[in-house]
Amino acid sequence: MSMLTSAVAGVVFGVALAAPPGPMNAIIAEESVLRGWRSGFWAGLGAMTADAVFFVLALFGVVAVVERLPTLRAAMVGVGGLLMLYFAYGAFTDASGGFTGDPAETDKGFRKAFVLALTNPYQIVFWLTLGVGLLEPGTLDVFAPVPYVGEALAGTFVVETGSPALLVGFFGGIVLWIVGFPAALVSAGRRTDAFAPAVAYVSAAVLAGFGVVFLSDAAGTLL
Repeated sequence: MSMLTSAVAGVVFGVALAAPPGPMNAIIAEESVLRGWRSGFWAGLGAMTADAVFFVLALFGVVAVVERLPTLRAAMVGVGGLLMLYFAYGAFTDASGGFTGDPAETDKGFRKAFVLALTNPYQIVFWLTLGVGLLEPGTLDVFAPVPYVGEALAGTFVVETGSPALLVGFFGGIVLWIVGFPAALVSAGRRTDAFAPAVAYVSAAVLAGFGVVFLSDAAGTLL
């Protein structure tokens, strides 16, 4: 497989994993519609930075420790759940108050997404299973791990791993998403005044839902 093909496969993989609805995209959406494209992009960059941290930790075997210590994992999941409920409350109050935000507060979304991503068990499990494998010789079923549709698309796009170009393409795909997704939301928001609060309410609901799920998961392990 050529470097170009590997890079393109990585881009497709990165976009496929970044695009499905979830807490990270809820934060990006909220920041985009309330504070503008730059804040949405920085929120996405916060989540991607957490991925880079997990990648480095996984290479050194640190992330595997979390999987071997269920109590530690449950505590992280519980903290993530509480953070999601806290951010959900913030999104709801911002939308209810008609808050448009300060475009200069780009670091706020970065911090929120970064901290939330570090307590996201889905990202930890990804880097334990598939993430490090991007550099190990073998094969990768690109669409199989995608939430919601992975089972239906499994086997449709299988690529060879072991090339740095694949990893570069993967992070490039994430960059494409965190650039394009906020831009699309901001563009839609300019066409209707009701769009921003509606997206903020949906983001609050998504964060609250995942928060409850994470807390329930943590309680099931700790209690």
